[in-house]
Amino acid sequence: MDEQSVSEPAPLTNNTSVDRQSERELVVTRTFNGPVRFVFEAWTTPELLMRWWAPKSFGITLLSCEADVRTGGTYRFVFGVPGSDQPVAFFGRYIEVIPNQRLVWTNEEGDDGAVTTVSFEEKDGKTQLVLRDLYPSKEALDEAIASGSTGGWPEQFENLDTLLLTEGAR
Repeated sequence: MDEQSVSEPAPLTNNTSVDRQSERELVVTRTFNGPVRFVFEAWTTPELLMRWWAPKSFGITLLSCEADVRTGGTYRFVFGVPGSDQPVAFFGRYIEVIPNQRLVWTNEEGDDGAVTTVSFEEKDGKTQLVLRDLYPSKEALDEAIASGSTGGWPEQFENLDTLLLTEGAR
């Protein structure tokens, strides 16, 4: 075997598009190099979410992840934040769960939380993902953008690409 065939494959580079669609809506799109069933599993299995959800450049760590991914189920992600001895929790409920197609959840940690919809569509063995955050007001989206909380998606999706590569398509 030559050196190239025994080395670890490099992740394929996929672009993440983050666009403000309206005064209240942010849309994030990305194609993943894996079948929809595995990409969906990575979004709905706490052990897998723990491996990709937290963007490393933010300096936060995902301490715990609870996700009862079913319509009416709840989630709770607890993060360690640099410089703080108090963890930060993000939580809400799943409004709609259609396996391998769609997830919709609330973000209930504050009054200005968005409703997030993630759609999954498989094309030629790859998964096209569209994430939509709909905020209750223009000001809420403006604040989310200004705080940087919406800026983690490209890095998170790179983490997910790496997970897909290391786990392989099941």
